[in-house]
Amino acid sequence: MSKGPGLFADIGKKARDLLTKDYISDQKLSISTYSDTGVALTSTAVKKGGLSTGDVGAQYKYKNTLIDVKVDTASNISTTLTLNDIAPSTKTIASLKFPDYSSGKLEVQYYHHHAAFSTAVGLKQSPIVDLSVTLGTPTFAIGAEASYETAEGKLAKYTAGISVTKPDSCAAIILGDKGDTIKASYIHHLDELKKSAAVGEITRRFSTNENTFTVGGSYAVDNLTIVKLKLNNHGNLGALLQHELIPKSLLTISSEFDTKALEKTPKFGVALALKP
Repeated sequence: MSKGPGLFADIGKKARDLLTKDYISDQKLSISTYSDTGVALTSTAVKKGGLSTGDVGAQYKYKNTLIDVKVDTASNISTTLTLNDIAPSTKTIASLKFPDYSSGKLEVQYYHHHAAFSTAVGLKQSPIVDLSVTLGTPTFAIGAEASYETAEGKLAKYTAGISVTKPDSCAAIILGDKGDTIKASYIHHLDELKKSAAVGEITRRFSTNENTFTVGGSYAVDNLTIVKLKLNNHGNLGALLQHELIPKSLLTISSEFDTKALEKTPKFGVALALKP
């Protein structure tokens, strides 16, 4: 793929990931293995509250084709087929879920040096059509996305955004919820490996005049351990510790609580991902 501006979903993604990724409130265990034929097998068990679920997934890559099949404890079978470069600079993703056939989707992505396009169509009689366009370069990008409901003949959502990316920082502004919210974010990396960073995000909802300001950061204690923190103006505090037990195997411990209502039970989660 060409090194262009990236898809619209990439606008603001670095700041968003630092404030949300790996923060969990359940218990999760995943074990991955690899066969001699190149098939990756992953078994996952999740306990949330009093409910336990699990799934087994298999992934196989052959040249430009990636096949992903997953079966869960609710007897759902999810299949994803990813094809790279059927046409130059394109990626095609087809997903299907059994027995819920209506949740299937076909997505085509196109990458250019100064643009990126993505369109997705649901595989049902009256599908929702998603379309996104991004123009610019790896350092400056402007884009928009929209969803169109063919059954009702109207736009379900439309969003616009802009981002400026430098080697050690990234700023983004996104106008979403049909123009009802505006979100501005900024992330600054503090080291060359980009393991330590500081981030700030402010969101305003015009219909309710509500503002949410969140600050956070990550700090690399050493090569194997990362600590993350976040706090917003509503008093919600989150903390996370992630440690690489052995190469590629991670232990993540996360907690979130309301500093303005300490009598409430805090959310607590732990995840263990074991890979060979």
